[in-house]
Amino acid sequence: MPADQPAIGLAITGQLTGPAQPRARRVRDRHGRGTRGRPFGDTPLAPAGIPARRTAAEHFDAVALRMMHEVVDRWTERLGDVELAVEEVPVLPDHWDEESVPLAAFVDRTPTGRPRLVLFRRPLEHRGEGALELEVLLLTVITEQVAEVLGIPAEDVHPGYEAE
Repeated sequence: MPADQPAIGLAITGQLTGPAQPRARRVRDRHGRGTRGRPFGDTPLAPAGIPARRTAAEHFDAVALRMMHEVVDRWTERLGDVELAVEEVPVLPDHWDEESVPLAAFVDRTPTGRPRLVLFRRPLEHRGEGALELEVLLLTVITEQVAEVLGIPAEDVHPGYEAE
């Protein structure tokens, strides 16, 4: 190693020495009002595992699961053990000529799997403007899917169902 280049590596203190030392991360604090966006890592106001720390997808999954239980638990004898699946977007065939995108699909029992209700997250989030609207929309979509599978009116599937 040439004498004019400093040694690179870990010092005894655990600090990097020489040119490989990382740069200090810049924190943007415009106008002295704190950093923008959600803070990373655990904070006293939002420790890991509480709803304030959920991503949009985690929040959607939790609401969808709650709505699914609210509807399906009344019909387990006729439906069987139904799985809930969430996909980002539906995969549409090239010849799709409908003007709207499906919000959900029901997949019948297969030899290797249980029946599955698939919700498409992005189209549902796009139609529901707030948290309450998303809950109502999920309840409506799940109720209509279960009613279609059972062959009964949606009003009979869930007492809170209201046709639009």
